[in-house]
Amino acid sequence: MAPQIPILGAILLLIVTLSSIDPTESKQPAFKFMNQLQGCHKGQKVSGIHQLKQYLERFGYLSNASYNHPNQYDLFDDVLESAVKSYQQFYHLQVTGTLNSETMKLMTMPRCGVPDIVKENHPHSHYHHNRKLIHAVSRYAFFNGNPRWAKSMLTYTFFSSVSVPAAQSLSSACARAFQKWANVSNFTFQEVAQSSKADIVIGFHVGDHGDGIPFDGPGGFTAHAFAPSIGLLHFDGDENWNTNPGPNQMDLESIALHEIGHVLGLQHDDTVPDAVMYSILNYGNVKRNLHPDDIAGIRALYGLQP
Repeated sequence: MAPQIPILGAILLLIVTLSSIDPTESKQPAFKFMNQLQGCHKGQKVSGIHQLKQYLERFGYLSNASYNHPNQYDLFDDVLESAVKSYQQFYHLQVTGTLNSETMKLMTMPRCGVPDIVKENHPHSHYHHNRKLIHAVSRYAFFNGNPRWAKSMLTYTFFSSVSVPAAQSLSSACARAFQKWANVSNFTFQEVAQSSKADIVIGFHVGDHGDGIPFDGPGGFTAHAFAPSIGLLHFDGDENWNTNPGPNQMDLESIALHEIGHVLGLQHDDTVPDAVMYSILNYGNVKRNLHPDDIAGIRALYGLQP
């Protein structure tokens, strides 16, 4: 038996060591590849360009067929230049077609995973349509066809496929976020047991979690949701979530407030960075109060008095 003692001790030491490792530490930030791309322009071939094309394809600025060829992987070609210009135009940046510092700063920030322009072959295409066809009034926007709920009392529940520390705060954070939308609309929201059939299901997931929109790890797409009346709201479990966020943490309530806006039928507000429905929120930032544009949008969508 004596020879087994060192082995047992080694196993116990390994277990203790592994249990002390933060699982997110082994994962590279999702947008880290962009660090080497600043200043790139048409005609260059740089490692990481292919990942940039995948980023722009995810948000609707490129089609997969336009870049998925070995000779085009890391080439900054005409198609990519056009996609970069479209991105810059969408976010009201200087339209140069080059990866200048202003563009790269915006691209590398954590953001909502709902696409800006939804192609027909995208998993969201069953529920969202081409961004160019979205009915826009003032600065807020709706999904094409103005999908909305046919009832004003919505139930919600929680189901996660992974365990994260912030899960214990999810119910209270979402309750506060739901109440803020209820205060400016005709909606009421009620949490129900997981065993009940709910209108909205909320939870933490990682990677490919079955809805066709995989998460990409820390520092990328923080969450996503579907337009009415699909009722799915997902948070990326690889992010460092908190209700009192530090500089490297994402605010749970702020993101919940944004994604609930999608669940109710609002698209991204691409011109007002202070709006809750703006697609980008950086680490450590908090945005827990609805902007007048958010309020005007939800009230216009559901035919309420301004």
